[in-house]
Amino acid sequence: MPTRTARTAWNGTLQEGSGQVELSSSKVGTYEVSFPKRTADEAGGTTSPEELIAAAHSACFAMALSSEIGKAGGTPQSLEVSADVTLGQQDGAPAITGIKLTVRGEVEGLDADGFDKAAQAAKAGCPVSKALTGTQITLDAALEG
Repeated sequence: MPTRTARTAWNGTLQEGSGQVELSSSKVGTYEVSFPKRTADEAGGTTSPEELIAAAHSACFAMALSSEIGKAGGTPQSLEVSADVTLGQQDGAPAITGIKLTVRGEVEGLDADGFDKAAQAAKAGCPVSKALTGTQITLDAALEG
């Protein structure tokens, strides 16, 4: 299995410094990061570790759910997945305090109960979910259409 790489170049102190995250394996981009913007309500054109985790989790979960739907005898037509990763405080230090996965799907061959079971299995089996086992992950899954 492959290894994927990202690289960060950082200059300065935590509060006054900034950096650039490069998605090295895919070469799709370099993105600005800053601790003050990481902890602010408005990102101001920068990304954060939490946003990158949200991107990874939503993509991983969508793939895992597609697989689980197939195993359950359904056919996914479309899946819309979002991941909300919350940065808070634990023991006086910044920490990821929760992740909320939301999925809306159009699926042939599964009812709402079957879809929910597939979504729960995907949440448990997604490699990113497994990597984040110390964090509370909630799931809101529903069929549309």
